[in-house]
Amino acid sequence: MKIHQLLYIGFSALCLMGCKNKPIENTDIRLLAEKDFSATVNNKQVGIYTLDSGNGIIMQVTNLGGRIVSLWTPDRNNKYEDIVLGYNNIEEYINNPNSRFLGSVLGRYANRIANGQFELDRVKYQLPQNSGTNCLHGGTSGFDVVVWNVDSVSNNEIHLSYLSPDGDNGFPGNLNVKMAYSLTSENEFKIKYMATTDKPTHVNLSNHSYFNLKGEGNGTILDHELTVNADSITPINGFSIPTGEYLSVENTPFDFRISIVIGKRINDENEQLKNGSGYDHNWVLNRKTESDVEWAATLYEPTSGRQMQIWTDQPGIQIYTSNFAKGTDIGKYNKPHNYRESIALETQKFPDSPNQSHFPSTRLDPGQVYVQNTVYKFSNNAN
Repeated sequence: MKIHQLLYIGFSALCLMGCKNKPIENTDIRLLAEKDFSATVNNKQVGIYTLDSGNGIIMQVTNLGGRIVSLWTPDRNNKYEDIVLGYNNIEEYINNPNSRFLGSVLGRYANRIANGQFELDRVKYQLPQNSGTNCLHGGTSGFDVVVWNVDSVSNNEIHLSYLSPDGDNGFPGNLNVKMAYSLTSENEFKIKYMATTDKPTHVNLSNHSYFNLKGEGNGTILDHELTVNADSITPINGFSIPTGEYLSVENTPFDFRISIVIGKRINDENEQLKNGSGYDHNWVLNRKTESDVEWAATLYEPTSGRQMQIWTDQPGIQIYTSNFAKGTDIGKYNKPHNYRESIALETQKFPDSPNQSHFPSTRLDPGQVYVQNTVYKFSNNAN
């Protein structure tokens, strides 16, 4: 499915979708071209879709992996930058194993499952071991590499769906997943997931956008300020699997309860930082309810004034500071994806929950509906 639409930026700037790298009049926005994202993958059509908040936020999505491929927001001086990492064309997403998860939906299970194994109702299941001995983000062919059905699309919203068959990457049950991305006039980016199954299974979905509030390729994120509404993390062993404990953030480099520059303590002598090669951990969010959308974290870049708040109904947030980026991947604007120049903030249940009975359950049974809601709220510190 393809769409052609006029984009209204909020100050009488119009552009026809598909004008790659051509600035929209009176703005800095350069849209990725439809022709560069048109492909057939596994006999299904891939395309790119442009959403507009109507109040200054523009986002582009491809149905290959449900990826966020660009997200334009203004700074305090109304200068726009694309604040998510990505590539210029669909081929680079298909043939780039170094950065497989850029902007994609993660599933069936976001994060790691130890040894790629779990037991459910006395049946043992073996999953792909695609990260050392662990299963990471659903396995070798997770939701990030499939072509999602485009069920509907409007100026500010897209609905996608996918049927993951019984045995997909070793997971039991036919899993029917629906996903919606929407932009609001309050400059919120909303994600909603829903899933049902015909057999007991485990489900844990998330989005893996990499953010830099300066703009993609515009320098370190270590000077961004981060606040996280969490009193503890789930510490990990040397294989990035939770030990099963809850570790207080008090007097540790993981205490972001008050806004702190990310780079201030990232190189401290600390066993957990060593195990994650930096921040690559699950924070246990302080929640008042089990199901309401509540504030989880805030990311702020002081030079541009851009701010992103994250609200979710999930119990955890995995924060990863691009500790393994080597600068070999080149992004949309001919700038490398360098070490610690982006940050992922993945709302989800906890890593390895199928093997940790005291963690929030990721089990889904027939007749139940898995639901997840996350909201990214954008603003700037205007003059």
